[in-house]
Amino acid sequence: MQGCGVAAVKRIFADLHLHLNAKNSDGTVRVLSKAAELGYGLVGVSLAAETRDEEVERLRSVCSEVGVDFVSRVDLRPRNPDNLMRQLRRLRRKFEIICVACESKAVARQAAKDRRVDLLSFPLLDFRRRFFDRAEAELARGGLAALEVDVKPLLVLEGPARVRLLSFLRREAAVAKGFGVPVVVSSGVSQKLLLRKPREMAALGFLFGLDEVSGLDAVSRSPVALVERNREKLSPGFVAPGIRVVKEGRDC
Repeated sequence: MQGCGVAAVKRIFADLHLHLNAKNSDGTVRVLSKAAELGYGLVGVSLAAETRDEEVERLRSVCSEVGVDFVSRVDLRPRNPDNLMRQLRRLRRKFEIICVACESKAVARQAAKDRRVDLLSFPLLDFRRRFFDRAEAELARGGLAALEVDVKPLLVLEGPARVRLLSFLRREAAVAKGFGVPVVVSSGVSQKLLLRKPREMAALGFLFGLDEVSGLDAVSRSPVALVERNREKLSPGFVAPGIRVVKEGRDC
């Protein structure tokens, strides 16, 4: 990954969840420029599964011009576990980050244990379908998925809905910590006015139980580690973690 060593002294801040309208070039540049201005070194843009390679490269070029590292991301909303596995087979090598919207317990369980899934996301306001419990966390610990929390609802919700969401997030963050499941804090926004500085994002984690170190890790080390891991897996010489093909041919 370009300059994003996890062990580096200086933190690389990441927002893995931006919603951009690819048809609005000016708006896209404004949001990405604002992200760079606020101090992000890496941004993930949510793309449709059918996004063409040319569009991905155009976004990558725009990110390079404004000074941030682009990460391709797809958000899956599978109907059932079989549908999820079909989508993962088709898309895993196309995108650097795969997030699964867990809208049923069966999908949530399958996503948590499948090592091709990077992020687990749960319905924001349908609290009956927030399935991140101890059983889910134990599966996620055996897999590689992190729990993603978008801060946009915390910025726009008011009253009882906001209080209830925070209550669920505090419980889920505590479960994740207990089982060693990483928490990734993202923005989930599409407008530059809703973007916040990385340390402000980390501070919002205090509202649902993250301490200072955990909050900072949720916007730096945890998302950066996900991207580094997947970029290694997607590289041509990758065989297995720690094993790469350096040279092929009779003389190797």
